[in-house]
Amino acid sequence: MERKNTGKKYNNEFKKTIVDLYHSVNSVKELSGEYGESEVTIYKWVKEFTPIGIGEESMTPKELAAI
Repeated sequence: MERKNTGKKYNNEFKKTIVDLYHSVNSVKELSGEYGESEVTIYKWVKEFTPIGIGEESMTPKELAAI
């Protein structure tokens, strides 16, 4: 069976907004229901865009991997 491509692509600004909402008390389940994206995808965005460290020393995992 062929996997259907839904063609959804989100820009980084939208993803960061979802991550900010997650960090401000919304659950992944609520965000998934409201925005129509899977919980797995939202967890990936949280991992990708959540900074590691404190203050100016913080970096996202993506930025850290680029070093």
